[in-house]
Amino acid sequence: MNKRPIAVTVIAWLLIAAGVLGFAVHLRELVAQKLFHFEDLWIPLVGLLPAACGAFLLLGHNWARWLALAWMASHVAISFFDSLGKVAVHAILLLLIAYSLFAGDAKAYFHHPDQVGT
Repeated sequence: MNKRPIAVTVIAWLLIAAGVLGFAVHLRELVAQKLFHFEDLWIPLVGLLPAACGAFLLLGHNWARWLALAWMASHVAISFFDSLGKVAVHAILLLLIAYSLFAGDAKAYFHHPDQVGT
């Protein structure tokens, strides 16, 4: 296995931090509600998605970089309902993440010769 590039490590840990923080914030909001609905549990659980992406990026799983990219792209789309400033910030982050996870050393890190089709 190839050595993990520093950019992949940094992005992975940032995703883990964002996921844990998002989970905690949404769970706190859920607990503060006076009326509880079980379907509201999906919100904090989906908040753990970037944490899972980050953990599997550290392990070198190819699908995790695609999921991280999709997660960031969804934030670009959601930002269109808020402000153009947030769209710009999320779009720049999306481009940085895409470049960092799909170019150069990262491409070699996620390519495993024993996997067919990668």
